[in-house]
Formats: sequence, structure tokens, C-alpha cells
Amino acid sequence: MNLRAELLPPPVSPERLAEPAHEIECVARLAGTGGPFEEAVSAFNERTGHDYLPSDLAWYHTSRDLEDFAREAARPAQPRVAGVTREELVGIVRRVTDGAVGADTDHHLLLFDCNTPHPRACDLLFHPPAGLEDATPERIVDAALAYRPIAL
Repeated sequence: MNLRAELLPPPVSPERLAEPAHEIECVARLAGTGGPFEEAVSAFNERTGHDYLPSDLAWYHTSRDLEDFAREAARPAQPRVAGVTREELVGIVRRVTDGAVGADTDHHLLLFDCNTPHPRACDLLFHPPAGLEDATPERIVDAALAYRPIAL
């Protein structure tokens, strides 16, 4: 299924990518010297709209590539798209489960999380509850859409 433009990862120019990459490296260097880097992380979060933890920036290199991290930081933190259909969500989940999105997997996972009522929709893919093991993308999307919070 082809996704409409609003559901595709927004392109990030090399110039736009350089800014968060530089900031991430500076925070990691500052953390490595034992300097106070929490304030730099707060400023980074304010500029990008994300809510990274200090450890996310300080030790990013243990879990991800700098370019991938900078690309994520340069993109919207909460990509909510009006009018996302069940079929589009199935297409997003299918792209992730088929491994077809490569470097854009994180964006597609974020889209799935932000455009369904389930608070941890991606857990349905990677840590499925009983009954959803080896579920089809359609069943995963239906479970994410069926979620209703408990009123307290």
C-alpha cells in the first residue's frame, strides 16, 4: 500500500541534519568530561520539541547511529496526522513488520503510537499480550484502535 504524503517521513536536508548532530555530539562530549550537561539537554529538547533524557544524548552511540538520531530529532516529535484510516495504519504496521522501511522504521513506529488511542501501541508489535502473538498487521491495528482508557 502506498501511503499518502502526510504519512511518509519528512525529508531532512543535510544542512538541517547537521545542527542536531552537532548538538548531540557536544552533549556527549560534555557528559564524557563529567561536565554538567542536563541544561544542554533541556535546551536541545526545547529546540527540537522532543523529550530526550540526558542519557539518550550522552550515550547515544551505544545504541544508535548519530545520523539516525539527528534525523529523528529533526523530525516532529509527535507526528499526529488527521484522518488516518485503519487501512493506512495497517500499511504502516506492515512496513515495520516486513522490515521495508529501514532507517525510517522509528518514524513509522512513532506514527503508529501517535495515531492510535493505545498508550503503547508499538508494544503490541514487539511485546504482544496473550492472544496477539504472531498476529497479522490487521489484528494488531484493531487491538490498538480498540483500546479504551479506564475511567478513574
